[in-house]
Amino acid sequence: MVLYILLAIAAILVIFVIVVAMQPSEFRIARTATFPAPPPAVFAQVNDFHNWDAWSPWAKLDPAAKATFEGAPAGTGAIFKWSGNKKVGEGTMTITESHPHDLIRINLEFLKPFKATNTAEFTFQPEGGKTVVTWSMSGRKNLLSKAFHLFLNMDKMIGGEFEKGLANMKAVIETASRQ
Repeated sequence: MVLYILLAIAAILVIFVIVVAMQPSEFRIARTATFPAPPPAVFAQVNDFHNWDAWSPWAKLDPAAKATFEGAPAGTGAIFKWSGNKKVGEGTMTITESHPHDLIRINLEFLKPFKATNTAEFTFQPEGGKTVVTWSMSGRKNLLSKAFHLFLNMDKMIGGEFEKGLANMKAVIETASRQ
């Protein structure tokens, strides 16, 4: 009887590993919002890491997080390092591409609570006097992260934070335009 139980457990584990291994090796999470401002005004909020504290949803999760800025003051080569509580972890963001009013690409390295390297992108599309912004993050999934994604909906979790960040940024831009 014990042998059958062990064989059943082994079979379940093998099936689980097969299901996990068959999951996609890459992910992409994206959210889009329309801003009542031209691309240069919106682009400036993202291109300078010093501005992120006003709208980033992660800045609100740990106001006591330590932040340092290195490299260029803004644009390509700008670096933002953070270290905070369990909710924000620790990592580094580096702007690797900055095409004025069009695209910002960021290399995103997480150190804690887990190690991962992803790419974040912001695209800016003019639409009349407004700007359509898409914030995305993409990366590769190893076997452990594939298993993790089976049980947690990362699109909802991270996508929800992107939605908050875009809404916060919109409020910052609207306030600035009224002044």
